[in-house]
Amino acid sequence: MPNAKILVVDDEPSILNLITAYLKPEGYEVYTAEDGLAALKAARVFKPDLIVLDVMLPGMDGVEVLTRLRRESDVYVILLTAKTEETDRVVGLTIGADDYVTKPFSPRELVARIKSALRRLQSTSSSTDEILSFKHIRINVAARLVSVDDTPVDLTAIEFDLLKALAENRGRVLTREQLLEKVWGASYFGEMRVVDVHLGHVRQKLGEGGFIVTVRGIGYRFEDEIL
Repeated sequence: MPNAKILVVDDEPSILNLITAYLKPEGYEVYTAEDGLAALKAARVFKPDLIVLDVMLPGMDGVEVLTRLRRESDVYVILLTAKTEETDRVVGLTIGADDYVTKPFSPRELVARIKSALRRLQSTSSSTDEILSFKHIRINVAARLVSVDDTPVDLTAIEFDLLKALAENRGRVLTREQLLEKVWGASYFGEMRVVDVHLGHVRQKLGEGGFIVTVRGIGYRFEDEIL
């Protein structure tokens, strides 16, 4: 995505400078913030296409920033978490993070994640007028709208893309690796757990229809009758 706007939030100036130094040569417009309140203000004013958000911030931590942010925006968020703090990663994904990178991290890895996310966002913004219609679920690809029995369902960008990938392959089992490649991109090299967490959210939002079936040890399958 050319000229994409990226907000980087971290309380360590050295990390802000490092990430900025890697992002600006890629042509991205970069804005930085060093605490939670500044991050929320910047998100509202700068309106970034993607946010890199550290969990360990002074005052309002990254989890609280993300919680507040999700009340008003579905901007793509990559969390920066300490390598040992698995709880932070799981909580972050649960409340709406799209991906995470653990500290210490490779700047090149982070840039690769950002590029992959922005490519995915660009491709979804240019989707056709395709509509996937089933007995209970209707997916308007261009408008990125989902309904179950004519009731709208509010999904995040990642949740929508996961559901779309499964629905397009109705009745077929997609492995976690296949879902990672379809949704996060072929260059993704994070943990597969992100698939399970986000699909857990999708299941909750779709209700009790059993539309997403877990195939133990393999992956997931979408089940709904074709109209």
